[in-house]
Amino acid sequence: MSTLLEVTRAAHEEVERLERLIVKDLQTEPTSNRDRLFQSHRVRNMIDTITSTTEKLVEIYEDSDGARKDEIAALGGQTATGTNVFSAFYDRLKEIREYHRRHPAARVVDANEEFDNLLKEEPVIVFSGEEAFGRHLDLHELYHIYINCKFGEKIEYSAYLDVFSHLDKVPRKMKMTGEYKEYMKKLLEYLEDFFQRTEPLQDLDKIFSKVVADFEDEWAKGSVNGWENEAQDTAQHTIIDLSDYSEVEELMEVGPEKLKEALAALGLKSGGNVEQLAKRLLLTKNTPLEKLDKKHFARGSRGAKQNGVAANNSKEIALMEAKIKKLCDLLDETIERTKQNVEKKQALTYEEIEAEREEQEETQVDSESDDDEQQIYNPLKLPMGWDGKPIPYWLYKLHGLGQEFKCEICGNYSYWGRRAFERHFKEWRHQHGMRCLGIPNTKNFNEITSIEEAKDLWKKIQQRQGVNKWRPDLEEEYEDKEGNIYNKKTYTDLQRQGLI
Repeated sequence: MSTLLEVTRAAHEEVERLERLIVKDLQTEPTSNRDRLFQSHRVRNMIDTITSTTEKLVEIYEDSDGARKDEIAALGGQTATGTNVFSAFYDRLKEIREYHRRHPAARVVDANEEFDNLLKEEPVIVFSGEEAFGRHLDLHELYHIYINCKFGEKIEYSAYLDVFSHLDKVPRKMKMTGEYKEYMKKLLEYLEDFFQRTEPLQDLDKIFSKVVADFEDEWAKGSVNGWENEAQDTAQHTIIDLSDYSEVEELMEVGPEKLKEALAALGLKSGGNVEQLAKRLLLTKNTPLEKLDKKHFARGSRGAKQNGVAANNSKEIALMEAKIKKLCDLLDETIERTKQNVEKKQALTYEEIEAEREEQEETQVDSESDDDEQQIYNPLKLPMGWDGKPIPYWLYKLHGLGQEFKCEICGNYSYWGRRAFERHFKEWRHQHGMRCLGIPNTKNFNEITSIEEAKDLWKKIQQRQGVNKWRPDLEEEYEDKEGNIYNKKTYTDLQRQGLI
């Protein structure tokens, strides 16, 4: 029963279902870095499935073998003898009945359930312990290569994290060595792999295509950082203009060091005394390198060909550096977290590191259990009980929890239920509101929720207590000779007694 048209229909259905699943998955906000990675890899896998399915559909629609065209014609009853729609219909009906007779247990599979399980999938993502599930980089292997190479330095791992991305500080002479090129390949390979594991939805090929385009423009202008005017620089320091020299004695005055550099740049042997070096170099004045005897060339080199290989090698290394710099920019936050993690570990003992790791594992387990608890069915929005579950509906109605009380003093905050409303008068929100009004939060103001009512009541209380009246006996102050301060009543009493 698996006809070509049925395969086409099923492929379109699969693509549409996967597209809806991607939208549904991305609408869920991940609560942790682990959940974010799982979500990104799920979406990446679904995108890859859509891509492969779409490619199959393109092949079907291209119909290179004509199978699709023949099947459509057969459904329309077209045969070699003519068109017979009824015959085609009954033949098709017979095939369907025969299929179900041979497979009586066949049933319709609910594709929704199968696809929904994809949202619960946790893809396998391999990280080392140092990488902490994509939070940090693990550059220990590359660090050991760096400190054991001639272009590297004997530094600590924490210092290496600061310098590994600054490739322009390495001398150009060291960059032309094989060990530097091998180190660059391994560093680029690791950063690419780490970036694809932590950012699976990013199109790395598209990012690198822009890097290559910008690099080609800068290389043509000779403005690549660390490789400025490389061709001119090489010619200036290694090639000697032989048009100014006609005799070996004149060329010998240049010195053995410059003669050796010029010969090495041409791929010729650079051994022997000064006279031999000058004679060998002077041969190239009137004789092309291609016509020189093989005995004059260094082992494994052939003049101009070697120079071309060296130039290509320089460009290849410079391009790898450009890609590494771009990846370091994209992973800037991860590099900073790695530095902080290394500095933190250097200040901890082994026991403290193990205790911190166990605490992180417990926190992760607790967060996972909290996520499970959050998925509680509560369509009526009932309050939660002591066990973290919604209280029964009858209890909700019995205690008036469905009744809403609003308090203007609390900023029109709503309290559900009489008990919560009575309790809120002692809570910080109501106390803060009363303090802003300049009114003490006493029993007199219980059940008062309006700002105007609270102000009016406070005025009445002040009038009743006489707070606003001037009381000279208690408020007028007097000072004796010794500087002591008394109110009027106390001062006059002491004065009558002769104590002042």
